Amino acid sequence: MRIRLAILFLALTALPARTEEAREFTLSAPPEIVASGLLDYILPRFALKTGRRARLVDGTADAKLGPAGPGAAPVMARGEALYALDLAGDNDAAQRFADWLGSEIGRNTLASFAPTDGPPFSAPPEVLPEAAAPVEGDAALGREVAHEHCARCHRVAPGLTAMTLGSTPSFAALKTLSDWADRFAAFYALNPHPAFLRVEGISPPFDPARPPPIVPVEITAAEAEALSAYVADIPAADLGADIQSR
Repeated sequence: MRIRLAILFLALTALPARTEEAREFTLSAPPEIVASGLLDYILPRFALKTGRRARLVDGTADAKLGPAGPGAAPVMARGEALYALDLAGDNDAAQRFADWLGSEIGRNTLASFAPTDGPPFSAPPEVLPEAAAPVEGDAALGREVAHEHCARCHRVAPGLTAMTLGSTPSFAALKTLSDWADRFAAFYALNPHPAFLRVEGISPPFDPARPPPIVPVEITAAEAEALSAYVADIPAADLGADIQSR
């Protein structure tokens, strides 16, 4: 009996020690990301979901969040800027964070964060479409509509330097989205447009209890269609090149 116990003891002690999965990792991020409050919002939610925690550091880290360079797979977007997560080593918790960012829950968490300043965050846009179906309408008229009404918030043409709202994407950035045509075809029904914009014969009247917060805009159905035709001729933004030039 003693011999059997001795053999069992030796067998158990000879087994390799089980490597416990890391529960914490170090994370570095650009100052603009830290200042936005995004990490204060998403990291506790990541920890609650996975039981893994991130510790913010400067310099070398298990995971480095930064502008997406050539060939890097972005994990998030903010306006026209793309950010990638670079993992150093084999920290399991850092890998779990990368996987979480790419999951549906992670993408939804990014989208639900509302920064107090600057554009919102989101999952990276889809790959640029190779071709788009022709859009009917008067592109020249659409250009006039865009510069008269849309330019108060959006950059409606490449190189335009007029005052715009920093929290709204440019038309060129919107063109990178796979569903850009659907978005522009029904832009007047998408928030925040119904609060201040009407399309004659299509949009309902403004609610008297909720008057437009800015000078209201009224356009015709032909002008709305022309706007889509104008956007169809705008080249999509090269987001990678834009980041490299900064």
